[in-house]
Amino acid sequence: MFDIGVKLHITNKGNETNLTREEIIESVSEKMKLIRTEAGYTQDKMAEVIGLSKKTLVQIEKGRLYAGWSTVVTVCALFRETETVRFLFGNEPLEVLETVAREGMDYRKEKTLGGKVWWREVEKINGFILQQNIISQHYRIIDEDHFRIFSSFEEQDSKDRFNELVGK
Repeated sequence: MFDIGVKLHITNKGNETNLTREEIIESVSEKMKLIRTEAGYTQDKMAEVIGLSKKTLVQIEKGRLYAGWSTVVTVCALFRETETVRFLFGNEPLEVLETVAREGMDYRKEKTLGGKVWWREVEKINGFILQQNIISQHYRIIDEDHFRIFSSFEEQDSKDRFNELVGK
């Protein structure tokens, strides 16, 4: 199909897998019907909500077509509370997608909840916290006010950026 080049690093039961943007598209496309039925939407309503024609949605649900990246992002944003989307990406699907889209970039985003449920604290120094998501295995750096500053699937890049921020 196509190679986007950005990879999502996930560890599943000891087996490491690198998911590309294309594989994320495939996963969400394959779960589209389940996401729709879990949300209680008809095909007409779902197509309207996510901005597709019903015909295109039917093709995706039947496995004849993959959703585009923007459709995947829309579905994950609008249906992030569904069990299916949470199963695919953990509690913060948009952060996973943002990390893939902006791999290795600093950006101060919305305030997080501080990682109380889905995050393991790796290191905390000078008001900065390096955390790892227990589902997707990606890393993020948040400040003392719990604003996300950096996000990456690369452990070494995350540790290097953390050390820069804390003055190590």
